[in-house]
Amino acid sequence: QVQLVESGGGLVQAGGSLRLSCAASGRTFNSFAMGWFRQAPGKEREFVAAISRSSAFTYYADYVKGRFTISRDNAKNTVNLKMNSLKPEDMAVYYCAAKEVAYVHGIYDGLKEYDYWGQGTQVTVSS
Repeated sequence: QVQLVESGGGLVQAGGSLRLSCAASGRTFNSFAMGWFRQAPGKEREFVAAISRSSAFTYYADYVKGRFTISRDNAKNTVNLKMNSLKPEDMAVYYCAAKEVAYVHGIYDGLKEYDYWGQGTQVTVSS
């Protein structure tokens, strides 16, 4: 088991920035590929960004590419999502997710591929 706790959400004006963090505990963090997803009211949960165990590879959804940056610190057991140039359509509950995987360079964008989920943190963007 691994426990994931997100933080850093809040209210920001359009064009502003936020930095989300996800703290992991319970298992060896660097055994997991990590991802961020989001869910807006009335919509399905969707992929945002992913990072490999090694940090060597990252992958972004087209709608956040160039604005969001995912990173991880295996020494601190955290994965972060820096969000710049926020838009009202970015408003959602953001979730981090962990997938236990052997391949150190694997990155994953499917909801069903992930084994563990945090409880989410709300991001509100005012126009």
